[in-house]
Amino acid sequence: MTIKALLEQRVLAAMSAAGIPSTCPANITVSTRPEFGDFQANGAMAAAKQLKSNPRELASQIIEHLDLSGIAGNVEIAGPGFINIHLSNEFVSAQLQQLRNDQHLGVEIPPAQTIVVDYSSPNLAKEMHVGHLRSTIIGDAVARTLEFLGHRVIRQNHMGDWGTQFGMLIAELEEHLGEGERPELALGDLEVFYQQAKKHFDDDPAFAEKARNYVVKLQSGDEHCRALWQQFIDISVAHSEAVYECLNVTLKHTDIRPESAYNDDLANVVADLQRLQLAVEDQGAQVVFLDELADKKGNPSPVIIQKSGGGYLYATTDLAALRFRSRQLHADRILYFIDARQSLHMKQVFTLAKKAGFVADEVSLEHHPFGTMMGKDGKPFKTRSGGTVKLTDLLQEAVERACKLVKEKNPQLSDVEIAPIGRKVGIGAVKYADLSKTRTNDYIFDWDAMLSFEGNTAPYLQYAYTRIRSIFRRAGLEQADINSQISIAAPHEKLLSMQLLQFGQVLDQLAREAHPHVLCNYLYELASHFMAFYEHCPILKEDVAVATRESRLAIAHLTADIMCRGLDLLGIEVMEQM
Repeated sequence: MTIKALLEQRVLAAMSAAGIPSTCPANITVSTRPEFGDFQANGAMAAAKQLKSNPRELASQIIEHLDLSGIAGNVEIAGPGFINIHLSNEFVSAQLQQLRNDQHLGVEIPPAQTIVVDYSSPNLAKEMHVGHLRSTIIGDAVARTLEFLGHRVIRQNHMGDWGTQFGMLIAELEEHLGEGERPELALGDLEVFYQQAKKHFDDDPAFAEKARNYVVKLQSGDEHCRALWQQFIDISVAHSEAVYECLNVTLKHTDIRPESAYNDDLANVVADLQRLQLAVEDQGAQVVFLDELADKKGNPSPVIIQKSGGGYLYATTDLAALRFRSRQLHADRILYFIDARQSLHMKQVFTLAKKAGFVADEVSLEHHPFGTMMGKDGKPFKTRSGGTVKLTDLLQEAVERACKLVKEKNPQLSDVEIAPIGRKVGIGAVKYADLSKTRTNDYIFDWDAMLSFEGNTAPYLQYAYTRIRSIFRRAGLEQADINSQISIAAPHEKLLSMQLLQFGQVLDQLAREAHPHVLCNYLYELASHFMAFYEHCPILKEDVAVATRESRLAIAHLTADIMCRGLDLLGIEVMEQM
């Protein structure tokens, strides 16, 4: 049980003993300032309003019945009726000792669920660009956290490997191969290859007709077209996987379940919706009209599931995917990390999937949208020439900038030593700059800000971790050597300890809301508390008592463990020195 849950239990019991109805909450919150205690119980305010009584008098009655022996050192009333709870140093010491011995670092493991996480999902017709970054790293941070909490996480990389553009691309590839080029050379630069094919399509009517015919052949299972398509897919996937490796993202080849995987079920989806009398013909197309999503005038929201020419749409594929994830993967939750522009589409698909019985009512369908990466000009992030920024180019520049920065700060390091540090700092900076922002907001991409060693940045947190590790190097100690009891005495020891004890609550919030920025903010505050602790609570000085030094080393070691674990859940690597 968390400290907050324990306090809530005790305060509710006291409120009941004071004659307050059970419908009134305890309203336990973490105090924002040390002078207000460690926690506050604010339930007297709302209860007094309901009972039409004086909140301060009611708070006094609650305290009379409140049993916090062995937990709080002091309980006081503040203001009109807030109850400030100051935990005892002995209780905090005991809680921290338990945290040290817990492999889950104080995280309460919930009942395990099967959770499908749909993220990244690049279109294989083009190279990955910055537009794929947010889905990829936000989804990965949430997937990592859910796994740490003991859930069975099934990653699904719904790659776009189907559609009309592939007729154009395989026709172009065929012509290149006819000239003797190997496919890996022809597709060496996917973006250039796509542009060549598009220009060829626009300029040459015969080629355009051939491309359209190839779409039909591809979708009909023509072996020649399928073979060319597979070459294109294999090389495109290899490019995406190289990006994932560079980004330290956990997506694997086995997580790919592309659009084409659902082809065989699309006709069944349409037939089932017709059988359920949900799909009707409208101007030759098959359409479902959803009254649940009607506009202000009462017009139902139309979902086209089959075009008049017989072709299928994204909605059809997404319905097939949802049915697969519910019935074959047996998901309890299905999380989608897709940008905010797809919000209506996701609402339509979710509503229709539940209405048609493709997904059981108890399955949680969640779209977790995100904003756009913006340049300093306030417009979507582009190259100087106005083109799309390739993800490989962005990450390469991040590493180069980080290596240069590390070299400036540590000129004694060799290039061989700098390379792995620069990679971790550069990639970590790009990821953290995104993850530390509220997911639903747009954010400004700024090299100087994200690579700063000051403020809420990855380099600052990575440096804070290395600083803690340096304490143990100077002391000549290893992890196994730290086995002393923790004893809290100084104010800054307690402040740091209270921050450490909140790790589990933060991860629980992240898992529920899919907001990685709450973990980022927590780690930044943890690092800041440690810096203050390190400044005010000497560890290795000769005049520090042995028991005090060993207790503070144990606190420092626990801080390093939680920082390392927290950054790892964000997909950010740490290093022993930098």
